[in-house]
Amino acid sequence: MKITAIGVNAAFSTGEYERVILEKDVYALLSQLIETPEVKLTKEDLQSKLAQLTKRYYNPKWHSNFLIEFDMPSKRNGKAPYRLLLDIGGDVRHALKAIDLSSSQIDGVYISHPHNDHIGGMEYMALTTLFNPFYTQAKKEWLGDEFIANKLFHEQKTWGTPPGNTKPDLFVHKKVLEPLRRAVGPGVDTVQGVPDVCLETYFDIHLVGKQEDGTTVTHVFQDGEEHWKIKPIFAMHVFSSSEEMPSYGLSLQYSTGYNVLMPTDIQYMIPPQLEMHYRKANKIYMDCETSPFPSGVHPHISDLINHLDPEIQKKCLLYHYDGVPDVPEGMFCGILKAGDSHIYP
Repeated sequence: MKITAIGVNAAFSTGEYERVILEKDVYALLSQLIETPEVKLTKEDLQSKLAQLTKRYYNPKWHSNFLIEFDMPSKRNGKAPYRLLLDIGGDVRHALKAIDLSSSQIDGVYISHPHNDHIGGMEYMALTTLFNPFYTQAKKEWLGDEFIANKLFHEQKTWGTPPGNTKPDLFVHKKVLEPLRRAVGPGVDTVQGVPDVCLETYFDIHLVGKQEDGTTVTHVFQDGEEHWKIKPIFAMHVFSSSEEMPSYGLSLQYSTGYNVLMPTDIQYMIPPQLEMHYRKANKIYMDCETSPFPSGVHPHISDLINHLDPEIQKKCLLYHYDGVPDVPEGMFCGILKAGDSHIYP
């Protein structure tokens, strides 16, 4: 299993603009100077030319998203890897583009909770895969030569619900599903000319966690000769005087016992009910505020440094920060940068 941080910054982080000169423009200028040695440029002339070549580029700070890849047949074409997004950011398009991927190369999504900075990319994922006739081999065969809206309209018995093997998987806890429907509904509940469009139109939904009958449903992903079992882990993220927002992170348990814990958004540091999960885990992806004004709904770097058990500290990979945290050397397992990846176990 490979986990890549495709965005490590806090929900409301923004990037910075930089003035740069593209490499190709520098080469073009140097070639011109070499080919016309008789042209003598003054220092001022050269500065003027460089100023003309300077462009203003945006250096973004993507919000926290993770890409998990399993060594198993993908849903799209049967070839490894199977790619699962853990949450989908405020807008996952750009984070995927930064690692040369798009929605057409993603097999599934896990949603931990329905805050916009974790579900904002749902509409992109839904619509671009729906209108991609080649998203999966099964979809290509199911559609034939028909346009998707026409196909859905003609399939009157299954309006709004293409076969599961034609669309991305959506793994979600039942308590997250209904708020998710309400949150993304305005953007995905309509397709031109097709009645009864809903979330199932776009995603093959798999409920995980505790069910109505009391059983707990997990999901197993093959990974080469072994496998990983994913299980939702409850934590309180926001708790007001009248409402609450839980977040269902993931525990990934390898068949040989190795455990990766990805709590997503948690309140303060370690809620007591989660401590045993932190102690059991071999690696922890820990959200970490660095703002001078702590929100109280994420662990703050000062709490992690001053109050976190050293045995747990050394397991933690930090992310979800405004500015890169300044931490004592060797205290944590690492501080993630966008694009960092790790292979487990």
